[in-house]
Amino acid sequence: MKKRHEQKLVVLALALLLLFNVPFLFIFNMEGQVFGIPIIYFSIFAIWCLAIIISYVILKRHYE
Repeated sequence: MKKRHEQKLVVLALALLLLFNVPFLFIFNMEGQVFGIPIIYFSIFAIWCLAIIISYVILKRHYE
């Protein structure tokens, strides 16, 4: 794997570490719903889904 792709994955992992930290998650801990799902759960799964898509794109470029 190229060093550039490894660096992108490390940056993604560090960003996720910060995003899933308790102080940041308390930003989304409020009343309300998105599509019938509480905002905090929606934000957790949206961030998680976005991270999977970003890592897929990075790894797809690596194997091309």
